Amino acid sequence: MHTVARYLRPYAGRVACGVTIKFTAAVLELILPLLLARIIDVYVPAGELAHIWRAGGLMVCLAFGAAFCNITANRMAAWVSKEVTKTIRRDLYSRVERLSCAQMDRYSISSLVSRLTNDTYNVHQMFDKVQRGGIRAPMLVLGGLVLTFLQVPMLAAVQLVVCLLTFFTIWLVTRRGIPYYSKAQAAVDSVVRIIRENASGVRVIKALACQEGERRRFGEANSQARRTEETAGTVMAAANPMTDLLLNSGLVLVVIVGAFQVNEGRMEAGQIVAFLSYFALIQNATLGIAKIFVKISKGAASARRIEEVLLAPREQRTEPSDRTSEAQLGMEHVDFSYLGVEKDLEDASFTLGKGETLGILGPTGSGKTTLVSLLLRLYDGDGGVVWVGGRDVKSLEKDDLRGRFGVVFQNEALLSESVYENISFLRDLPREDVIAAAKTAQAWEFIQELPEGLDTHVDIRGANLSGGQRQRLLIARALAAKPEILVLDSADSALDYRTAARLHEAIRRDCPGTTLVIISERIASLREADRILVLEDGVITHQGGHEELLASCGRYRRMAELQMGGAAE
Repeated sequence: MHTVARYLRPYAGRVACGVTIKFTAAVLELILPLLLARIIDVYVPAGELAHIWRAGGLMVCLAFGAAFCNITANRMAAWVSKEVTKTIRRDLYSRVERLSCAQMDRYSISSLVSRLTNDTYNVHQMFDKVQRGGIRAPMLVLGGLVLTFLQVPMLAAVQLVVCLLTFFTIWLVTRRGIPYYSKAQAAVDSVVRIIRENASGVRVIKALACQEGERRRFGEANSQARRTEETAGTVMAAANPMTDLLLNSGLVLVVIVGAFQVNEGRMEAGQIVAFLSYFALIQNATLGIAKIFVKISKGAASARRIEEVLLAPREQRTEPSDRTSEAQLGMEHVDFSYLGVEKDLEDASFTLGKGETLGILGPTGSGKTTLVSLLLRLYDGDGGVVWVGGRDVKSLEKDDLRGRFGVVFQNEALLSESVYENISFLRDLPREDVIAAAKTAQAWEFIQELPEGLDTHVDIRGANLSGGQRQRLLIARALAAKPEILVLDSADSALDYRTAARLHEAIRRDCPGTTLVIISERIASLREADRILVLEDGVITHQGGHEELLASCGRYRRMAELQMGGAAE
């Protein structure tokens, strides 16, 4: 909460100005009942019509002045809240981008989306309501109590007791409500996660006729979110009826006591009218404070979730190292586990020279993508050394490290932009380089046939392209910046064998100095590799060239025979 509150500091002057204006508006509102009492008790009995008109005109001016001040202060509060929330959202988004993959796994994507949207909205509402009513409401309460004590201490004492009981009730309810709002936000995270899963897998869901099951799954998560929000709302909803009961009971008591006082001549009728006006002001202000506390409850819960990400420690730091290797890429006895329980990669070791090709083969879940993730330092190994460019990957700055790679992962998405923007990918690359990359990726032929060529708009997730066309655009994106190391993770799975063969031939021809890492289940894509790794259950069981693995690795030989028949040799 303190970290989020510090975002208000640059706007302290504007906030102070808004507070001053709100204070002025509250003072003007507190003067109105005094003028009303004077008109009733002094001017009306004396029949001083001129004084009545003057006092009434002054009341109108004060009312308009209070309204103008409140409107001005509210607009200032809305502007400050908007700017503060924009800055928080910007910094939160920037921090999310710098989180390590391990941290993102712990938070989950759905939770991070919820923090960037729903939680920042709750914080915005909290800042806005506190600025609007955080000064005016307490000022009306305190000012009203002081003025009523100066007039009728007995009735003011009743009012003070009612206010104290009301504030205690609000504090008690708020204290119990904040934890429920934290649970409600966690439930919303689950709803967001299911929505994202359904949106990304809509074709599979429809193809397998799983709509009913997905509706049921979403309904359960939605019901859970509703129940937690309902519980939080039920707890916080108790504040208004309880404060209404206390304030209305106090009002009845004040009216009864005041009536006796007027009847006995100890009070003027105007005083009791003014007192009731103050009581109404104090009642509305107290209810306003209750609403502010509700916003603070939700905002505080959201602020803690935002701070959790903003203050998350930087896990991957650059560590200077004098150790070097002759290998362009390599590993030495590397272990890794995603959850810290069972090893997902164990004792991985290999070396690869500059300009050579590394093939990686293995069943689903064997650790192929994990190995590449360690090369990119998306994750840090639990032990051993990862070499990139002859240096320990931990000693390289992230921009330097990632700038060496061009990568095509299994589930990459396309932007809802032009074909050019999808290949350039926010790097402002020359069109000549984009065209050259598209030709190497075997994409230029179909790009030329599109209605507007490179300027053709691509739908969200490439919905207006075939699977093979999407993959070739992704390969062109990886090639466009002319990387030192090119990683193709199942990048040819949607390509026919002929196109895949032309693709690999073009890469070797057009990128002779590029170190190539190919993850594939196609022996034809790997047979030209200088070194092939065969993984099973996170362990490199065999490694070597194509001919060597045909002789020594039964799994590799069986796959080669199944896919290539007599051409396996």
